[in-house]
Amino acid sequence: MKFVLITGPQAVGKMSVGIELAKLTGLKLFHNHMTIDLVSHFFDYSTPEGKRLVGLFRQEIFEEVSKSNLDGLIFTYVWAFNLKADWDYVDRVCSLFESRGATVYIVELEADLEERLHRNKTPLRLEQKPSKRNVDWSEANLLESLEKYRLNSKDGEITKENYLRLNNTNMSALEAASLIKKRFNL
Repeated sequence: MKFVLITGPQAVGKMSVGIELAKLTGLKLFHNHMTIDLVSHFFDYSTPEGKRLVGLFRQEIFEEVSKSNLDGLIFTYVWAFNLKADWDYVDRVCSLFESRGATVYIVELEADLEERLHRNKTPLRLEQKPSKRNVDWSEANLLESLEKYRLNSKDGEITKENYLRLNNTNMSALEAASLIKKRFNL
């Protein structure tokens, strides 16, 4: 089993790269908005109820997938590197898969702000992520997060053996996915 965590700031291309990587590898894609947008029919993600439900759904999916005979899972996540809680969360999820014999791969995407603002409005993003369809709100949220969070790691901060940092500013999702597949022999 393989567990591929694709991380990076909003609109960097995590889901798009994940879609292409899933096509290339046969691994299942679980992008973070699958749970956020499900729960948002009942509770906003910013509420305690919304966060609790998103966490429960994700954990249950991770538990079942990690015990299954699937080849693996690709999961996308916005990791705030300046928050210990996010480090702890990533460690718990990776440890769960590792404890069941999976190999964990971490892919960190980065892209220029101008490109991310462009990607924030792409048809695929708006189709797959209903909560991002209010583009003005989504853009303001993206810019606000730059003030609060550090959404890319510092050099040497991630010490996992299977780690790749990739600037995909000038790459298609397929190009990035192809590089990831080749690098990790997926």
